[in-house]
Amino acid sequence: MFRNAIEPWHLLVVAIVFLVLFGYRKLPDTARALGKSVRILKSEARAMKDGDGAGGSAG
Repeated sequence: MFRNAIEPWHLLVVAIVFLVLFGYRKLPDTARALGKSVRILKSEARAMKDGDGAGGSAG
């Protein structure tokens, strides 16, 4: 049913929507914040996998 659901033109449409919503000036800040969030999520998931459970570093 969902075979080949994401085509290259879908990504182009998503990029255009982001440009319209955020504008080209806010886009780098948004990407930086998203990258930071992904790094935090990965570190927390890694800490939980290691059995720490308490979380990562404060920073």
